[in-house]
Amino acid sequence: MSGHSKFANIKHKKAKNDAQKGKVFTKIGREIAVAVKEGGADPSLNRKLSDVIAKAKSNNMPNDTIQRSIKKAAGDGDNVHYEYITYEGYGPSGVAVIVETLTDNKNRSAANVRSYFTKGNGNMGTTGCVSFMFDKKGQIVIEKEATDMDEDELMMMAIEAGADDFEAEEEGYTITTSPENFSDVHAALEAAGIEMAEAEVTMVPQTWTTLTSEADIKAMNRMLDLLEDDDDVQNVYHSWDEE
Repeated sequence: MSGHSKFANIKHKKAKNDAQKGKVFTKIGREIAVAVKEGGADPSLNRKLSDVIAKAKSNNMPNDTIQRSIKKAAGDGDNVHYEYITYEGYGPSGVAVIVETLTDNKNRSAANVRSYFTKGNGNMGTTGCVSFMFDKKGQIVIEKEATDMDEDELMMMAIEAGADDFEAEEEGYTITTSPENFSDVHAALEAAGIEMAEAEVTMVPQTWTTLTSEADIKAMNRMLDLLEDDDDVQNVYHSWDEE
């Protein structure tokens, strides 16, 4: 990740999420429901649910909204069957893109995602065509203004809790974990009262792509806007360096 600022991408993402809070909460609520149905309503026994709750909190989803989603799923109030389907492809100038959907209609999702790639001057590829360019990691981002803790103290806390890496930048810190240790590290930081700008298990690109032409940047933004506006699309991972 050398030379790449995580905070530039965070600002883009947060601005979009703030403008679409209701839609973001609905999507996370769907993830909570699936996690509860798969592994139960107790986050201490269901790591997937614990991870989704961490993501919900970093998106400022109110705790009572989170608890309502869990209770509704535990009571089986929604009998619609959702399944995760992942699509892969390329944006302008070969930007690698992974799209995770949670859908009750595979045909609809596939057709929509394919059209979004096309409208963004990209193309949908086959399964596995770009996923090898990403690593699945837990990622926690903390803005410097969100904590009074000394950098070394924060780093030691994260490492002792199970983090793999701690990266300091001018605007804040990025903590990287294995997917398995993410919950423990998040819990340690939460217990210390540290506010996290981002906290989720994500797909981190091994290399980043810089778009230099205005046409490519416009097309990539169009693709991302279309994908993120689709109710079936849960997560979009890409290798575009948005600095």
